[in-house]
This record gives sequence, structure tokens and C-alpha cells, in this order.
Amino acid sequence: MDKKNIGFIGLGVMGSPMAQNLVKHQYNVKGWNRTQIDRAAPLCDRTLVTQALENGVKIVSTIEDAVKDADFVCICVSDVPDVNEVIFGEDGIVHFAKPETIIIDFSTIGTQAVKEINDKLRSNGLHFMDAPVSGGDIGAQNGTLTIMVGGDDRDFQTSLPIFQAMGKNIVHCGSIGNGQAVKLCNQVLASIHMMAICEAMELAKTLNIDPDLMIKVCSTGAAGSWALTNLAPKVASSDFAPGFMIKHILKDLRLVTESLENQTLPATDLATQMFQSVAELGGATQGTQAMIRAYQK
Repeated sequence: MDKKNIGFIGLGVMGSPMAQNLVKHQYNVKGWNRTQIDRAAPLCDRTLVTQALENGVKIVSTIEDAVKDADFVCICVSDVPDVNEVIFGEDGIVHFAKPETIIIDFSTIGTQAVKEINDKLRSNGLHFMDAPVSGGDIGAQNGTLTIMVGGDDRDFQTSLPIFQAMGKNIVHCGSIGNGQAVKLCNQVLASIHMMAICEAMELAKTLNIDPDLMIKVCSTGAAGSWALTNLAPKVASSDFAPGFMIKHILKDLRLVTESLENQTLPATDLATQMFQSVAELGGATQGTQAMIRAYQK
């Protein structure tokens, strides 16, 4: 029988559009989020949870309701404690999921955490894969995410249609934890790219060059990147609305540091300092492109 029932835990900036894309691909999705719907809120104030509801995700009030009949459970929350709580907490997934359910964690929580979670879930008769994503809110909305998967090959093949409903570049990176390892490398690149964008933007301003002209020309050459194409225009227009929040990149860079053994990454350390500087200016919930504020103090 075709497995179509999915429980989706975490309907935020990334999780909400990801769940909606599953509905578009004919999956039956029950979603749970810590912040519930405020049905009295005006349309302009409706949350991402409400958007998911309006686009076919059945919103439920407990994790039990989301996962008890699910063939797959997807998780998209913030940090290690959040993942552990929704899985192993008093009302967590492990108490209600059917035997052999495949649990897919799209969060970025580092290699050690997912290995520990995998061991616990396997001992409870459940399957687990780490599948962190890249592509920001734009990729989540368009179903074009890069998804880096760690886990058993059979579980990967079984889950591949689910990944394809949400992403464009799906890569099985190997065993549990390898998806996280590749994602942390991605975050190092993304952080340093943002620093380079900000410094190029500051140089263009000093040299009286239109930032949009700089972006247009440099995007076509050796300096071109996803970040330059998608985030640099936001830097130029001071649009700091979050596609990926500074507090989340700081969490990811903390995981990078925790992964290192007697080693330093100087450029990554500097990028961390720049993001931290903006967080201290009140920008923790702004997008990573708000790093430019650290250059404008």
C-alpha cells in the first residue's frame, strides 16, 4: 500500500512551506506547532501555521494526533533541545509513533546529537534519518531545497518521494550524521559568503558604484553565487526580513565550533563575530543579510 500519511512537527519559516508542498504532492499531512493558530487575528497577522491550514495541512493540537497514524514523521525545529523534546519529551513522538515509522529530522543539530537520537529511536523500533536543508525560505516555498541526508539506504529510498516533494537536489551523504556534517560545511560557506557580500557592498559604496550594478555584473562572473543573486539585493535595499534568522546561523556556527578538535577556522570565527554584533544590536530575528548592520555602526 502506498504510504501517504505524514506527521509534520514544526511549522515555521521553513516547515510551513515544506508541509504545504507535501500536500501539493498528494500527501495527507497533519501538522503540529508549538505556537497554535490565533483564529481571531486579522488576515494580515495570520501565522505560518494558518497559511499551512489554508493550503491543506490539517492542524492538530498534540504531537500524538500528528503522528499516531503516520507512516513518516518530519521534524523541522530549531536546536538540539527542541528536537529531543518533540521526540522524547513527555508528549513526544516516541510514545505515539507506530513501529517501523520513519522519522526524518530536517533541523540542523550537529552529528553527535543525531547519532544519539538514532540509537535511542532504533532501540524503540523506529527508523531515523538526518536531513538538514539549504536554500532558505525561497527554496522551501518553491520546493527547490538542497537536502543532505544521512541514514540507512533502504530508508532513504523509501523516503525519496517525500524529499522530492520538497527539494530539487537530494543527496544521500551516507550514514547517520553525514547529512549534518555536510550541512555544517555549507553553513561555513554561507557565513563567509555573507561577509564577502557585505564588504563588496561597502566597497561599491565607497567607490560610488550602484550596488545593483555591482550585483548584476559580479553575479555573472567567477564571484557569482546563490547568496549574491538572492541575498545581496536584500542587503542593497536594507530588506532584513528573515529567510534564515541570525540567531539560527549563530546556532549552526556554534555546532561547527563544537565539532572542531584543537582546530580554528579564522574566517568562520570572524563571521560569527559579525553576526553576534548584529544580534547584540537587536537583530537576532532578522535575516542573515542583516550582517551589513555590523559594518554600518
